[in-house]
Amino acid sequence: QVQLVESGGGFVQPGGSLRLSCAASGSIFRIRDMGWYRQTPGKQRDLVALITTGDRTEYADSVKGRFAISRDNAKNTVDLQMNSLKPEDTAVYYCNAVVATSPLYPTTFYNYWGQGTQVTVSS
Repeated sequence: QVQLVESGGGFVQPGGSLRLSCAASGSIFRIRDMGWYRQTPGKQRDLVALITTGDRTEYADSVKGRFAISRDNAKNTVDLQMNSLKPEDTAVYYCNAVVATSPLYPTTFYNYWGQGTQVTVSS
């Protein structure tokens, strides 16, 4: 089993910044992609930012230029620096990791999610 533990959510005024962190632990052989998604009530969970093993990044159009994703492969962590936050960024943010759990099956990957952390942007 793999566990993802998120931290760093909270309340911030518009224009402010927050940094989300996520640490993966457990039966990890190799982590491929790591990312952050967000969800608001009644809507689907959408990609915010993604980073591959080779540090290629992908961002939702709505956060480009404001958010930055980074990862530490040695520590199995992924961070999301969020700047110039807007009320429409308010959501529950979920960490995601695509993980191979066994060296016997190095190309078999599973999708894991964190428990979610609330980010609220409001004046």
